[in-house]
Amino acid sequence: MIVAHGSTVNPDSSAPTLAHAAEIRRRKAFAGVECAFWKEEPSLRDAIFVFDPESIREIYVVPNFISEGYFTQTVVPRELELNGPITQRSNGQVWKYCEPVGNHPMMTELLLRRASEVAPGVDPAGTSLLIVAHGTDLNENSAVAAKREAEKIRALGKYATVLNVYMEEPPLVSDWRKLTKTRHVVVVPFFISDGLHSYEDIPRLLGIAVAAGVDRGRPGSAPPATARGEIFRRNPYNIEGRCLFYAPSIGTDAGFADIIVEQALSAKS
Repeated sequence: MIVAHGSTVNPDSSAPTLAHAAEIRRRKAFAGVECAFWKEEPSLRDAIFVFDPESIREIYVVPNFISEGYFTQTVVPRELELNGPITQRSNGQVWKYCEPVGNHPMMTELLLRRASEVAPGVDPAGTSLLIVAHGTDLNENSAVAAKREAEKIRALGKYATVLNVYMEEPPLVSDWRKLTKTRHVVVVPFFISDGLHSYEDIPRLLGIAVAAGVDRGRPGSAPPATARGEIFRRNPYNIEGRCLFYAPSIGTDAGFADIIVEQALSAKS
């Protein structure tokens, strides 16, 4: 059971989770693979009744979240009626609550791969890598997770500069020109899915929204529905003599399917 936030306003929010579930289902690694969402259908509350207790005896719940936080620690356990890492239900099922995907060590590898894919042929030694999270007290744990990943990548010594930056607290992603000195800059949003943050908010903060033609409301700008994918396809952005490469959110990487499986298997032992 893969659980995620979902959204009532962004139809793309659940798309990566559904895609990862489809891939795991294709591998036939488990008897069943389903998804449940806090803000979409099927709901977390209904997830309790998804698997037939006669044929499915063990369920592994993997939160598709970047970090531990309110949703993984409070909302999901409450809605799924989990009372700890292992919950024995009256119908005989055993539900095992796994760590969120963002806690997996493979996350560092995925970030490095995404940065390389979005800027092919660009020498990391002369490049700055920015990992963008939301920031603010409301998303404190995701900020910590971004910092952790930046520190791990920085320790590898591959990139000239590796920074964790935020939308709403220092160091701000909008200050990327001041924060970096290299000609090439790669930006990877540290989010589970592509939504308004990655399609519009971060591009505006970076100063690439107008160049991409997605500045909503400006005369001649493309409508958001058509512009969503375009923002990632126009790399590199040439700004004041710098080359900026902007990647889709890390949660859209196909490698998340591997992480979800790994988190489930780690709870099996």
